[in-house]
Amino acid sequence: MKKSIIIALLLCGVLVNAQNKKWTLIECVEHALQNNISVKQSELDLEATEADKLSAIGNFLPSFSAGAGVSENTGLSFNPVTNNAQTTTFLSVTGRINVGYTLFDGLRNFRTLQRAEISKLASQYRLDKMKDDISLFVANGYLQAILNKANLKVLKSQNEVTKEQIQRTQELVDAGSLPRGDLLEIQATDASEQQAIINAENNLRISLISLAQLLLIKDYENFDVQDEGYDIIDGGIADKDISEILAQAKESRSEIKIAEENVSLAVKDLQISRSSYYPSLSAFFGYDTRYTNATSFIQELDAANPSTTEQIGVVQSTGEPVVGQFPNLLTREVGADPFTQQLWENDGISYGVQLNIPIFNGFATRSNVMRSKVNLERTKYQLEQAELDLESTVYQAYVDAKGSLKSYEAAMKAVESQELAYDYAKERYDVGLTNAFDFSQSKLRYDNSKIELNRAKYDYIFKLKVLELYFGIPATELKF
Repeated sequence: MKKSIIIALLLCGVLVNAQNKKWTLIECVEHALQNNISVKQSELDLEATEADKLSAIGNFLPSFSAGAGVSENTGLSFNPVTNNAQTTTFLSVTGRINVGYTLFDGLRNFRTLQRAEISKLASQYRLDKMKDDISLFVANGYLQAILNKANLKVLKSQNEVTKEQIQRTQELVDAGSLPRGDLLEIQATDASEQQAIINAENNLRISLISLAQLLLIKDYENFDVQDEGYDIIDGGIADKDISEILAQAKESRSEIKIAEENVSLAVKDLQISRSSYYPSLSAFFGYDTRYTNATSFIQELDAANPSTTEQIGVVQSTGEPVVGQFPNLLTREVGADPFTQQLWENDGISYGVQLNIPIFNGFATRSNVMRSKVNLERTKYQLEQAELDLESTVYQAYVDAKGSLKSYEAAMKAVESQELAYDYAKERYDVGLTNAFDFSQSKLRYDNSKIELNRAKYDYIFKLKVLELYFGIPATELKF
């Protein structure tokens, strides 16, 4: 009984911990990379290239096939062993083995294997890019959630101050030191702040649900994120020159690698299409045998009377008959030979080489080569465009990060100024030198400056990490 109670308490503790679990950003990213549908589809695309590579390797191996057939014939049919027409019912069995090997095909098989390897590499780059994109989506959603949490904390913290001011103002109003209008003004501010808190809670809930959906987590109610320990961590990326970041991005980013591999694929496609201009040489070997249970007829000498004498003509001058001696043959029906004996008695082998020289096929090869050339030029332009797009994107990310830093620094100064102004207004309000409206406006500006600081902080964190990602730092190694 005591053991059961202990086990039940432990299980309850596990469930409570599971429900109170707060996900870190790294956990969210790793979970997304393991469960996201787009990532899984890209992984399947990579697996499919293994099948293409296996098929390309198989082209270098001989082809091997075997076949067998069983049939029963009734009526007039040709015996497959004797090739004689027979009116009877018999069973026949045939078997064959064929081996073929391509000796030369214009290097098509070699180019196809190279293409399969390039295609696999391109799929790996596409998977890497998908993981980077998903990681950024998760990071953006995560930072939005903790931004909403930070804003909610600011609103609740300032509302506690407002409630203290309501209590203090109530005492001053009751003592006749302040007019009742000041109390109403503070209460109106409290009502506005309560509404802002409700909106902030809704925004937080929506951002958490959106992040949970991105992670394919169904338990929306208990899903929560860790909102502590995240600060601005600059690994020196902000101090690097844009040319250095751009050069590293061109070397490491998957967008460029994918475009480069597409060019390599187009080159191989052109080589493969040109291989159809060359002759192809193949070798073949075949073995076949047959069996039948049909009876046959044989002729053999009569042991009792092995020869007969018959007239074969006359002498024209004398009229004397001319006789000859012939073997006395008897026709006898015999059964079929045993199955295994017929297999080796009736077998046959064929082998040789076959040369195929393309002469004219309606311009099919020429048109394929032309299309491959056009596709090669298209992929070259796509590579050039990818480099231009990456350059534009990196410059934009660099400018955004620099601008976000300035915005964050300005927001910190604004908070410092608004805090001093708020403290000054609070002191004046406490001694009755300013009214409640002016005090509430000062407090509102202070609250907004702290919210803007939160926004600027997490915006700078995200844009800084985007810049690091373009610099070649893997998404799972980004530090927050």
